[in-house]
Amino acid sequence: MTPFDGIAFFHDLAPDQAEAHARHCVRKHFAEGELVLDFDDTSTDVYFIAHGEVRVLIRTASGKEMIFGDFGPGCFFGEMAAIDGAMRSANVTALTNAELCVVPAADFKAIVLSEPQLCDRLLRLFTHRIRELNMRLFERSVLDLRHRLYAELLRLASPRKGSPGQTAISPPPRQHDLAARIGCRREQVSRELTAMIDDGLAEKTKGALVLLKPSLLEKRVHEALDQAE
Repeated sequence: MTPFDGIAFFHDLAPDQAEAHARHCVRKHFAEGELVLDFDDTSTDVYFIAHGEVRVLIRTASGKEMIFGDFGPGCFFGEMAAIDGAMRSANVTALTNAELCVVPAADFKAIVLSEPQLCDRLLRLFTHRIRELNMRLFERSVLDLRHRLYAELLRLASPRKGSPGQTAISPPPRQHDLAARIGCRREQVSRELTAMIDDGLAEKTKGALVLLKPSLLEKRVHEALDQAE
């Protein structure tokens, strides 16, 4: 057994490499709500999620938050500081009890640089994140609140089992969290969600927020983006 066991990113790591680097890596447990990393920390370790979920966000001195995303098993974070040595650029907190594999920066870089398939995997992940951040920045710049909310709900939702054509977010997102994702106040999110329910676009069930017509929401977002261009 090594700290890499069960971590998808390392599933095809050469055995000799795994053995050489595993001695420097550890598994750490974090309780729900516990701080993992904070903004401007000087640590450079990379964290791979074995179990549980974490939230990555930026918080201003006044307490205003912008949520970058929630990450679960198979995801990792902290790689930017490992690569460039700069201070941490975000806050990371455990959303649930979590088990993380902590890999020192030197070992992370040595592994990636010596294993082409892992380097390719990392580059593809960076590309995906940059594309998503570019889209969110574009939406933030050109879309009104309503369409930003539509776009974020569509990203968060998954197909609803047994209901073709519908998607759901389970557990339902908190209005405060949605506001932090799209840059507005909780009261504005509450008003827009009520309008969606009244218009037959969404409904609240036990344990989920259901998007009844996600294809229509997608159409409206695309039309709003086209008009903005």
